[in-house]
Amino acid sequence: MIGLFQRYEGNPIIKPDNKYWRSLCTFNPGAIELKGVVYIFFRAMSDDMTSTIGLAISKNGLDVSEILNEPIYSPREIFEQKLQPGHSGCEDPRVVLVGERILMFYTAYDGIHHPKVAFTWIYVDDFLDLKWNWARPKIVSPPDIDDKDACIIPQRFNEGFFFIHRSGGVNMVYDYISDLDGMDPRQLKSCKLMEPRPGLWDCKKVGLASPPLKLSEGWLTFYHGVSYDNIYRVGGILLDPHRPSQVLSRTFDPLLSPEAWYEEKGYINNVVFPCGALIRDETVYLYYGGADRYVCVATASLRELMTTLKGGQNDG
Repeated sequence: MIGLFQRYEGNPIIKPDNKYWRSLCTFNPGAIELKGVVYIFFRAMSDDMTSTIGLAISKNGLDVSEILNEPIYSPREIFEQKLQPGHSGCEDPRVVLVGERILMFYTAYDGIHHPKVAFTWIYVDDFLDLKWNWARPKIVSPPDIDDKDACIIPQRFNEGFFFIHRSGGVNMVYDYISDLDGMDPRQLKSCKLMEPRPGLWDCKKVGLASPPLKLSEGWLTFYHGVSYDNIYRVGGILLDPHRPSQVLSRTFDPLLSPEAWYEEKGYINNVVFPCGALIRDETVYLYYGGADRYVCVATASLRELMTTLKGGQNDG
């Protein structure tokens, strides 16, 4: 099954190494571009299965020139600290730039309770100075329910910020949030944005991949779809530029499927899982985790991608 995205020949661009905090896995990267430099926020997992967030730097969006020696973000609150042996921590970062702040949404997990979406932020100047003055994280998930795969569209609409998440574990849902810093999670309604399609590659569950990218035609958004044999693939949707709750089109076939060795064999086999995407010089860069073990990147022509997407279904 050939997708539209072309894998970078240098993949994986980040691998686990002898640093304790990233010794087991490095995967599921978010990305942001500042002053012509790409910053890759990747999930790292230690041998005791604690997840933290590391930072890699790339000047061309493909080759990593530096990986910081220590995590830039680690579990701090009770809802993300390990309460029993097993997986826990700060997972799957998705980052957007809003004004002078970098906003980060991630999955917080303590190993016992349902995973939740947490939100934090840092000033751009502090980030560029490597001063990790992150704001205290807040939970932005409905109570007592599994919720993850989340981010906002980095633009305020009349109703507030458009927040995409996966409350309940199957559908992509949305809420409008008027005040990110002071929201009450109990007020979230989790309105359905998109659901799995029976009989297709995304028939079991769907979730947000990378934060939406602004185009004149709408918000280009990638999502991961899971089949009943638990293969993770990537698709695309186009959201209305003014009413993003309206799905204008959706790719029928996957844009990226696990086919390379670093996608088929790893911590979890047969997974491509993006958390970041950028557009540079009419090329889309997709940053993704391969087999829950490696950080990878693939590229596609924006024109070809939009042609494919506009030919897709609009069934949401």
